[in-house]
Amino acid sequence: MQEEYYSQVRFKGDDLTNKNLQNIEFDSCIFDSCQLSGSQLSDAKFENCDFKNCDLSNAKLQNTSFQDARFIDCKMIGLLFDDCNAFLLSFQFENCSLNFSSFYALKIKKTKFINCQLIEADFTSCQLQEAVFTNCDLSGAVFENTNIMKADLRSSFHYLISPDHNKIKGAAFSLSQVTGLLQGYGIRID
Repeated sequence: MQEEYYSQVRFKGDDLTNKNLQNIEFDSCIFDSCQLSGSQLSDAKFENCDFKNCDLSNAKLQNTSFQDARFIDCKMIGLLFDDCNAFLLSFQFENCSLNFSSFYALKIKKTKFINCQLIEADFTSCQLQEAVFTNCDLSGAVFENTNIMKADLRSSFHYLISPDHNKIKGAAFSLSQVTGLLQGYGIRID
């Protein structure tokens, strides 16, 4: 079966909801205001692609490849990024809703999350060294056996990160949110 290949194509307002995009390769493409919720993206490859104002909620990501992908103003609820192809996996997110998404055990060093909702996102066993979380809501996000050494969380909020169960050396936090590091100790801060 011959694989489809798209290079430098702009998809504008396409409804790809519940479509099968398996085994399709996209290079330097732009997805603008596209509906991809529930889409089958397994074994697809997205290299240097931009997703703007798209809905990818509950898309299937089994062995999907994202290399230098950028997501801006996207709805991405319930995505299992840990199902992606880990080889050269790299992406960044700006103004995205990533609630209930999973990054379990991924090596995504230096990833940028800017103005994102990461409510109940799973970062268990994730390698997030030097990641940047700028103004992100991390309510209920799970950090367990996570490496966030030298990560920047200074402007993010509502996180609960146990220094005993995560690697945090060199990470940056704001004084106003430091209670998210101390809550497990039963310390009262007034």
